[in-house]
Amino acid sequence: MTWSVTARGAHQPDNTAFTQQRLPAWQPLLSAGITLPLFFCAGLAFIGLGLGLFYSSNGIKELEYDYTGDGGTGNCSLCAAEGQGRAPPPSCSCAWYFSLPELFPGPVYLYYELSNFYQNNRRYGVSRDDAQLSGLVSALRHPANECAPYQLSATGLPIAPCGAIANSLFNDSFTLWHQRQPGGPYIEVPLDRTAIAWWTDYHVKFRNPPLVNGSLALAFRGTAPPPNWHRPVYELSPDPNNTGFINQDFVVWMRTAALPTFRKLYARIRQGNYSAGLPRGSYRVNITYNYPVRAFGGHKLIILSNISWMGGKNPFLGIAYLVVGSLCILMGFVMLVVYIRYQDQDDDDNDDE
Repeated sequence: MTWSVTARGAHQPDNTAFTQQRLPAWQPLLSAGITLPLFFCAGLAFIGLGLGLFYSSNGIKELEYDYTGDGGTGNCSLCAAEGQGRAPPPSCSCAWYFSLPELFPGPVYLYYELSNFYQNNRRYGVSRDDAQLSGLVSALRHPANECAPYQLSATGLPIAPCGAIANSLFNDSFTLWHQRQPGGPYIEVPLDRTAIAWWTDYHVKFRNPPLVNGSLALAFRGTAPPPNWHRPVYELSPDPNNTGFINQDFVVWMRTAALPTFRKLYARIRQGNYSAGLPRGSYRVNITYNYPVRAFGGHKLIILSNISWMGGKNPFLGIAYLVVGSLCILMGFVMLVVYIRYQDQDDDDNDDE
């Protein structure tokens, strides 16, 4: 059988523009009249956006205090020295005193910051069992191998929650007190500890196992807490909606950071007389010093900050836009000079011909 154009074989594609690759195509030729305005407009847009981001970031107020206790500075140095070389370190308390000469505008967020802590380490980052954290009973009794060496306790019981991330849970605590008048009493500032975790984490990824006879403790019976924990996971909070695997502090900690210096949200200040911010006066932050960081050369800080339309304080984003915008305009001028120079040469060559 001879092949012909009209005879369609079994494997011959349809005679359409798409299957026969006859679709119209546009291949633009980027001339100087198109490229140069594009570079200049992009540069101006980036610089404008960068200026807005930079000045917005500079308008955010922050107060921070390094309470690591290095060098004998501050009363937290006593706690740091007392816990040096002891695992787990004993519970200790210290305080941070500061004054505000004017209103610290709200909403105010309280963060803790850790440095030189590599949550992005590969073995650390995979040392968890997402099936167990989702409340699966079989995973609760049989943690994943990725959790090793925090998979089983010394007595052979499954650890819940298992893994290195859960074992290193941040356990310092803070309370904020306000002295309105000099020599007057300190009044506790209400800290809103609810909804500090990502909505998807709290409502989707993390679940407690089914209750046994209405008790969460019975649901976790036959498991052991991580070695560095002083209490089981079902006793993280007296609030039944904030304990176990759905504890807000635990959920925040389990979302690992990409960089060795990171902040995590501890609380919001937006209730009562402090909904508009922190009024002027003297303040005291009571710190329960539990978390050891000096062994790996780390630091820990308390940070009070407000936010803007762009979020928290982040000058890098504005600087990055300014640099890219400046490079676009610089490249535009370079290409403009090159275009003018070689255009004159082309015109001279055409005249000679």
